Amino acid sequence: MGESRFARMGEALGALLLGDPGDAEDDGRRWIMPDEADPHRRTWMAFGASKDVWGRHLLAQVRHDLATIATTIARFEPVSMLVRPDELHIARELIGGANVELVPAPPDDLWMRDTGPVFITGEKGRAGIDFNFNGWGGKQQHRRDRKVAELVTAHAGVERLETDLVLEGGGIEVDGQGTAIITESCVLNGNRNRGWRKGDVEAELRYLLGLEKIIWLPGIAGYDITDGHTDFYARFAGPGVVVAGLDNDPNSFDYQVTRAHLEILHAETDARGRKLRVEVIQGPSRVRPQYDCEDFAAGYINFYVCNGAVIAPQFGDPEADSAAFATLQRLFPDRQIVQIAIDGIAAGGGGIHCTTQQEPAV
Repeated sequence: MGESRFARMGEALGALLLGDPGDAEDDGRRWIMPDEADPHRRTWMAFGASKDVWGRHLLAQVRHDLATIATTIARFEPVSMLVRPDELHIARELIGGANVELVPAPPDDLWMRDTGPVFITGEKGRAGIDFNFNGWGGKQQHRRDRKVAELVTAHAGVERLETDLVLEGGGIEVDGQGTAIITESCVLNGNRNRGWRKGDVEAELRYLLGLEKIIWLPGIAGYDITDGHTDFYARFAGPGVVVAGLDNDPNSFDYQVTRAHLEILHAETDARGRKLRVEVIQGPSRVRPQYDCEDFAAGYINFYVCNGAVIAPQFGDPEADSAAFATLQRLFPDRQIVQIAIDGIAAGGGGIHCTTQQEPAV
């Protein structure tokens, strides 16, 4: 049966983990996963779209979308992007002279949020956690993507921390003050962490990410490749503030689950005892017809917070796009809200946040 490495260290350390998380110092350090809104050193991405995964009809658009995301973020902070060596000329042509470093590397796909390391900070600097990417439970080829976390930490010059836990960055949302939101459908799924109990996961993440409280949302497994990642459902927008998605299409598999999530979030408090203030952003009622498909990820919650800005999607629904913009501007008053079209990536079931991974500044 899978157990956290801390569970295997015995009851003495277990007692520490159940007490003050500041006492759980396996190697003399206490790590924290910062809030995404904290200052970044840079953003990591992967120019990893391929015809085998995306098909020839979407490939050009997806590459264009990746370039748009990278060059938009590069207006606010540096971007480092993994690129297959034989596609460097394509990336250079699309990205131009923007503040984007092209790093020769062979990823399988483009989802840096899930394949890359989760960066953490501590008294002795920064590190990156390798959460053992396994293709979202073996759903996609990942021979190269499972090595992305190791490659990125090496290039960033930070220590790579290992764990037995299988987790993708899109499956966890933190406030940087000890609270996390995680979907059960992903992290407690047998295709990732068979035999792990909720307490095992909490003990492991208490040390690795500096967590004091995890809010568990049910999510929904088997309908999308991620088995219901958190970053499409609920995101922190400040201390005690959560912005959550609401799907109003009664034929959607997310119709009931988004309502269940809102009920849980409205009743919750964060690690510091603050009752959550929950802001809702409804999805668009329509998207551009040439990209409309069953897998299209039509939600605004998958935004990305970078230095001085929030990069968010727009889907061609003027009313819903404007409402999302207004809500994000109210929630992030000191940041510029930049909406961009990402129809190719959305048609593949992802969003802006899925393609990025922040490297925090020390």
